[in-house]
Amino acid sequence: MSNSSRKILVTCALPYANGAIHLGHMLEHIQADIWVRFQRMRGHHVHFVCADDAHGTPIMLNADKLGITPEQLIEQAKADHIRDFQGFNISFDNYHSTHSEENRKITAEIYNKLNAAGFIKTKTISQLFDPEKNMFLPDRFVKGTCPNCGAEDQYGDNCEVCASTYSPMDLLNPRSAVSGAAPIVKESEHFFFDLPAFEGMLKDWTRSGTLQPEIANKMQEWFESGLQQWDISRDAPYFGFPIPGTKDKFFYVWLDAPIGYMASFKNLCQRKGLDFNEFWAEDSTAELYHFIGKDIVYFHSLFWPAMLQGAGYRKPTNVFAHGYVTVDGAKMSKSRGTFIQASTYLNHLDPECLRYYYAAKLNDRIEDLDFNLDDFVQRVNTDIVNKLVNLASRNAGFIAKRFDGKLANTLEDTALFNEFTAQAEQIANYYEQREYNKAIREIMALTDKANKYIDEKAPWVLAKEEGKESELQAVCSMGIELFRILISYLKPVLPQLAERAESFLQTELRWDNIAQPLHNHQLAPFKALFSRLDKKQIDAVVDETKALFAATQTAPASKAATESASSNIEPIADSISIDDFAKIDMRVAKVLQCEAVPESNKLLRFQLDLGDHQRQVLSGIKAAYGKPEELVGRFVIVVANLAPRKMKFGVSEGMILSAGSGGADLFLLSADSGVTAGMQVK
Repeated sequence: MSNSSRKILVTCALPYANGAIHLGHMLEHIQADIWVRFQRMRGHHVHFVCADDAHGTPIMLNADKLGITPEQLIEQAKADHIRDFQGFNISFDNYHSTHSEENRKITAEIYNKLNAAGFIKTKTISQLFDPEKNMFLPDRFVKGTCPNCGAEDQYGDNCEVCASTYSPMDLLNPRSAVSGAAPIVKESEHFFFDLPAFEGMLKDWTRSGTLQPEIANKMQEWFESGLQQWDISRDAPYFGFPIPGTKDKFFYVWLDAPIGYMASFKNLCQRKGLDFNEFWAEDSTAELYHFIGKDIVYFHSLFWPAMLQGAGYRKPTNVFAHGYVTVDGAKMSKSRGTFIQASTYLNHLDPECLRYYYAAKLNDRIEDLDFNLDDFVQRVNTDIVNKLVNLASRNAGFIAKRFDGKLANTLEDTALFNEFTAQAEQIANYYEQREYNKAIREIMALTDKANKYIDEKAPWVLAKEEGKESELQAVCSMGIELFRILISYLKPVLPQLAERAESFLQTELRWDNIAQPLHNHQLAPFKALFSRLDKKQIDAVVDETKALFAATQTAPASKAATESASSNIEPIADSISIDDFAKIDMRVAKVLQCEAVPESNKLLRFQLDLGDHQRQVLSGIKAAYGKPEELVGRFVIVVANLAPRKMKFGVSEGMILSAGSGGADLFLLSADSGVTAGMQVK
């Protein structure tokens, strides 16, 4: 990797302004912040920006429900989000909003360029319309029965059970998720972005190394199925930017949301006197990186680069996608107290603890990260307190008391010092490649060596022996030097601890001075650098999260809110006869194998034992079970006489039963102990 100064612009996906920041959000922002801080330590010119995604139907409806304007809602959300990100030491240079003048202007400019180049088409479409709310319904605000597999309570654009995609018009028994009313069909003229016109460019770009291999492979599915024109308009009422030249048409939120990256940087440029075009012009040599979740790769890997290309702007250098956060091996749950808001965490715990724990588990792949609460406490206390901070404290006392806080003028073990500093480039490469877990593993291995050195030299013994003053100073100074190197390596992960260490060491921790020893250097008086984690702090976070959830369940609700909540419970279906029920053959099956379907965001592939034979079932529950291998050995309930269905990723020979609203909110049904594979459920 070249050490010449680079010009880099980094963004995180824009949090939606309709909810609080939680520990799932923090995975992405911590990952990006570590990378940004590392690049700054290396002397590169980095700009780190983000913004709130502040448009769309949900914000409009929630503001109406709260009796405030959308502008008031998004302003409060922005203040809360900035507070939480600052609490976790996320070093944004600018945090803006998509509901800004900069974003309005750039969005209109990009649209006008695309329109002038012939990439905007219009056509009349039929849409579902809520007659009670007098509004067209976005796909996600229509729910009904999947037209392919019959799964109920599915969204209007795709089925979370069988993974099929469809139009809201295809749903069986559709209903409005806003009012619960049965929608009617109305026609409306809409504007479309001609995505297929960019297919050749996108095929080359997605295979150019810009995307992680998993994402590049996923994009091939879309190419194989054929790119479609993208509907970029929404009808009034809608909270967003009006489309130029229209009266009642607005830009779909996903058109102006990524443009928010440009708008936030534009706002920074205006305040700091930076050159916007240096980073966004088509011939820009600067680097542009997006950190995003795996659920929005479609927009960032197809629509976004095509929009930029069509409007004459540069495309991203890389798009870095990550997985979800699970807690104790399961999806985050409000009722269990594990859907933890950032503010709740900060009420009880040091943000550096989470930064370190995430870093210790993060890599460059798109894998879910499990936040195991017991492991969290043990790892933080073992690594940071017992190993790292203890290395400084056990040597600082001798230096302060016996040598007036001054380090020796020579290295006691030059070979060991060189061994530690020689790892700088390897650790730097791990940071550069976002292989943080490997960096942490290497740093902790060095920390163990440093403590082993102190144990073998035993300064507490030297302190009691006459004539060993010079050796004592040299050994303890060596311990402090090794601590300095280690905390330098960890500075991108633990910026506050590094800042306290800099005050103690009386020096700035930079990557380019790691190999420069502090000969005859004066230290400041040592103060405690880090506090030990207590399980009671974790319990307090969980208890507060449960209390917040309970408050939302028991708080007095308005009639509209009550009706909305009631509509979330699927009504009992029409009565059937016992003969109808007898046609369904449900069996107990044992899970022999379970794995994620790599090309699908939703499917798990099960190999099931039904007693007298085995069969394969594809089930759309990936979001609910991030570690499919843990399902091996479980007994599940299967509709065994469902006709086999040929899907894109293989044949599914049955349906595994689960309960919940879909997505991450799904729970497999199981039987009591004692059952055997093949038993019939009656």
